[in-house]
Amino acid sequence: MLPVPDGLVGERVDVALSRLLGLSRTRAGELATEGLVLVDGEARAKSSRLPEGGLIEVEIPEDRPAPTPVTGMRILYDDDDVVVVDKPVGVAAHTGPGWTGPTVLGNLEAAGYRISTSGPPERQGIVHRLDVGTSGAMMVAKSELAYSVMKRAFRERTVRKIYHAVVAGHPDPPSGTIDAPIGRHPSREWRMAVIDGGKRAVTHYDTLELLPGAALLSVHLETGRTHQIRVHMAAVNHPCVGDVFYGADPTQAERLGLGRQWLHAVELGFTHPRTGMPVTVRSEYPEDLASALEQLRAAGR
Repeated sequence: MLPVPDGLVGERVDVALSRLLGLSRTRAGELATEGLVLVDGEARAKSSRLPEGGLIEVEIPEDRPAPTPVTGMRILYDDDDVVVVDKPVGVAAHTGPGWTGPTVLGNLEAAGYRISTSGPPERQGIVHRLDVGTSGAMMVAKSELAYSVMKRAFRERTVRKIYHAVVAGHPDPPSGTIDAPIGRHPSREWRMAVIDGGKRAVTHYDTLELLPGAALLSVHLETGRTHQIRVHMAAVNHPCVGDVFYGADPTQAERLGLGRQWLHAVELGFTHPRTGMPVTVRSEYPEDLASALEQLRAAGR
């Protein structure tokens, strides 16, 4: 049983427990939801505010299953403020409706990383995201300062986000900009599409290498819409190779051994939130994408 410290009077239960006990905010919220957090003898919701002079009781079960470990998630950059991971395909940034698989936050928690408690409980520390089916460099904030500064930096588009994509065909012109609004597909809500009334989306691309029936592109996002690169490239009839969801050739995908779109977040460039120094972090192609690219190159020799 703990008295409510003066500095936490009026604070949310999940935030207060995180600071008092060193738990993640997500974990603290789960305990409250399960009725394991009592304030003055009564169970309190995670969003409840702590009263002055109150007493807190917390029960932490010892047999709670650990977060699902993620195989192959390397750390690309790490300091007291931010961690940049090499997110594998098939891993979500965080938990959400309908997703029970591994997450970046779960893996960091399992490895003992202390993450910022800012943001919604299920997305603590998340300053930007990659799709489950997209691999590469992804940042998570560890300090409250980093969360505030980097969240704003991503929103104001001052972070350099570079992707590599292998697309069907040879884009003409070889370098260009796609400026087309993206929103939910009018008849298939599980897809995104270029539609009137959608949110503005701007994608810049440069052709790095021409391949037989395909091209390797460097893509710079000016905005960050859901499935933006995939939707924009499909809209100009150059879907990402392997992206059967958005119209890629399924036969080619099978031949190349691709179970997802050829799309990888290769670089994050940002101003460090504390030091103000420039930082660049790069991620190498994972095995499935590297193998498919080599097969395409070999076909042209």
